[in-house]
Amino acid sequence: MASSNAVGNAREFISPSDLTFSWGSCHRCLWLNYNHGLRTPGFMPLVGDLANMQENYFAGKSCADIAPVLPEGKVADLGGWVKSSLIDVNGTASKYAIRGKYDLLIEFADGTFGIIDCKFQAKDSDKTGLYQPQLEAYAFALENPASGAPRKVSLMGLLVWSLLEPAGDVNKGFGLKLKHTWRPIERNPQALAERLTDFITVVSADMPDAKDNCEMCNYLTQRRQFIGAQ
Repeated sequence: MASSNAVGNAREFISPSDLTFSWGSCHRCLWLNYNHGLRTPGFMPLVGDLANMQENYFAGKSCADIAPVLPEGKVADLGGWVKSSLIDVNGTASKYAIRGKYDLLIEFADGTFGIIDCKFQAKDSDKTGLYQPQLEAYAFALENPASGAPRKVSLMGLLVWSLLEPAGDVNKGFGLKLKHTWRPIERNPQALAERLTDFITVVSADMPDAKDNCEMCNYLTQRRQFIGAQ
């Protein structure tokens, strides 16, 4: 069994999105990524372009432009990087810290901050449970920064644009009508602490078995059976 005593491309920063997607997928692929820098390729370039468009639209906007229910405030930053102090696991500092890039940072009139993740979906659906650990990780990094003053996070949520129908014609050009939905997410630092403990325990141990339905691992196994180790 492969050991976690990795060198070279081993990672010491946990990406907030890995606490959602990679954790819920194949733990062998997760382990290989954090111990040897082997990350499964992604194929979603259009998603990134749409997300950037959505983020840039709200640059400098007030909270009223995002959702009338939000407290008084404004978009203070977009696409900013955060890095946390070292994460404690069972009372001992690990070698890992959180590092990632949020979508929108809100500064409220009372001096607290909000983290908003922009989402572009085919259909409007509630995915707050899925993204809760990711946003909580950003909040953790803001409140426990590796350097600089901590910033208290009082609000988190998803800003969702979902498709309704095309608009326009061949002469004027086409656009898309979108539904705009604000979905708040409750803070749960304890759940994040438990997820981080489990996450770090997995990537610090020996390489785990592949998930039964992992397409990448199954492809590599079948490829090896067909052509050998070349």
